[in-house]
Amino acid sequence: MKTPQPLESRRKQAFGAVRILFGLIWLINTWLQLNPAYSTHFLGTFDADWVSGQPAWIASYGHWMAQQVQQLGAQHVAYATIALDAILAISLITGIGLPLLAWVGVIYNLWLWSTVGGFGGPYTQGATDPGTAIIYALCFLLVIWTRSWEGLSLSKVPHRPISAPAIHTARVLFGLLWAFDAFLKWQPYFINHAVTYLQQALPGEPAWIAAYISFFITIITWVGPVLFGYFAAIMESIIAFYLIIGRGLRWVIPVGIAYSIGVWTTAEGWGAPFLPGATANKGDVLGTTNIYVIAFLFLAVWVYLTPHRKEN
Repeated sequence: MKTPQPLESRRKQAFGAVRILFGLIWLINTWLQLNPAYSTHFLGTFDADWVSGQPAWIASYGHWMAQQVQQLGAQHVAYATIALDAILAISLITGIGLPLLAWVGVIYNLWLWSTVGGFGGPYTQGATDPGTAIIYALCFLLVIWTRSWEGLSLSKVPHRPISAPAIHTARVLFGLLWAFDAFLKWQPYFINHAVTYLQQALPGEPAWIAAYISFFITIITWVGPVLFGYFAAIMESIIAFYLIIGRGLRWVIPVGIAYSIGVWTTAEGWGAPFLPGATANKGDVLGTTNIYVIAFLFLAVWVYLTPHRKEN
């Protein structure tokens, strides 16, 4: 059955709004990278590939990639990433240059994930997720597969149907990402030390963020840190399961959004402290799980504004 025009128009606008929100976050990331310390220490961030615990092949790849960057001029490459970040931000906000620039965003973020992100590793004791840039890459795929430049955009392009299989692929990839997160949360170290991740977020935070995180630490300590560890592992397992099978999305999406915001505002400290190289997990970006929210919002538009779907 053909999608009613008013609903289809609302869906375009909603996809466009999520794309713009993603662009605004990307713009903040660009602003954070304008600090001179970013370009000064850019080459040093490649050591994420050869820190203790990384496999030998990743260490070899990291050293090789660092050599290429050094030959090109590390600061020049850093300036190029800032320029590219600015271009991607403008493209996401305006819709101009999409989907080509979104494909650039996918490749660029996979490169960041494999270099300054250390492939999300090392996956040794205490690891909790596969890194920052990988979810950014997935969101750029969602920008493409939802044709999000058709709504709230300066780009004038003809309308084309959205590929449902592409959206399902993005959903499954997102679910697998959550499944990997959940696997790491089930490790004994995390179960027994879950509250320490909140405590580690406190240094350097503004007073109001420190007070906010401390409030949750007090509650978790009262309830039981181990119980909280199991809660996190169970929640992430449930979210992963329903994303992968494509059922229960109408309720799991808001749950996933709430859980992601909870992680971002506690263990990630709202993306702060906003110091050179100190934001998010690795690098000058506003955060990681806030981008999980962006992915959920793309899926929410698809789920709530697409009638007569097999998923529910």
